[in-house]
Amino acid sequence: MAPTLNGRVKNALSVDVEDYFQVSAFEMHFAREHWDRLPCRVERNVDRILELFSQAEVRATFFTLGWIARRYPQMVRRIAAAGHEVASHGFAHERASTLDRRAFSADLESAKAVLEEVTGTPVKGYRAPSFSIGAGNLWAFDCIAAAGYRYSSSIYPVRHDHYGMPGAPRFAFEPRTGLLEVPITTARLLRTNFPAGGGGYFRLLPYACSRWFIDRVNRCDGQPAVFYFHPWELDPGQPRVRGAAAKTRLRHYLNLSRTERRLARLLTDFAWDRFDRTFPIEGM
Repeated sequence: MAPTLNGRVKNALSVDVEDYFQVSAFEMHFAREHWDRLPCRVERNVDRILELFSQAEVRATFFTLGWIARRYPQMVRRIAAAGHEVASHGFAHERASTLDRRAFSADLESAKAVLEEVTGTPVKGYRAPSFSIGAGNLWAFDCIAAAGYRYSSSIYPVRHDHYGMPGAPRFAFEPRTGLLEVPITTARLLRTNFPAGGGGYFRLLPYACSRWFIDRVNRCDGQPAVFYFHPWELDPGQPRVRGAAAKTRLRHYLNLSRTERRLARLLTDFAWDRFDRTFPIEGM
């Protein structure tokens, strides 16, 4: 039975804390060694998200880059002080599918160490950048468990040109003993998984689609939904990347001016909470 909050199904809300220049689709335009020279906008955007969450009395999980935590420790402490869960998004937004086991383990451990030092609390959760765990690198779960994480949210069971594992379970499962994988939500229609958990699809499709999908998962599947978005998605004034492919620009900049209003509706249309209070992590 799905957990409830105030009589409604409790869903898991998450924020992938990264800046506009750290998006995987732009990695050819922003070398990591130059990130320190770029104007950051993540702090102002996160503070706006914290304000929205406070107004709606919602708590969430913030999957945060170690690079961000090292540069903005006070911001990360504000997240934790507001009652939200701080989890790991890796250190420098390197996709798990581009790293070998040793490099991936080092990334997991360094991000966890920085976040725990900043917040003073254990970090239980991890999300691979760009949902980069799939059929070709399932060994990554061994590394995640060995690094001391209790859960992962790194699989999106859809077909996509950059990520996705459509054959994966749609709902929380245990890929390794003691490690829970919590996939991003999909709605099952016509034998196909449709993306229902946020990101670019939340901006691309009318809001009514997201609301209908999430409600269907709650009612028909009896499961909590797992939703995510990025701070830069609330920032229509962010710098435009010159030279990026038209498809990339469309995906990144589409409807940025509408995201905050849609998010405000989402926060009240459904019940939301942190990952570690929505899924049975402690009982594993």
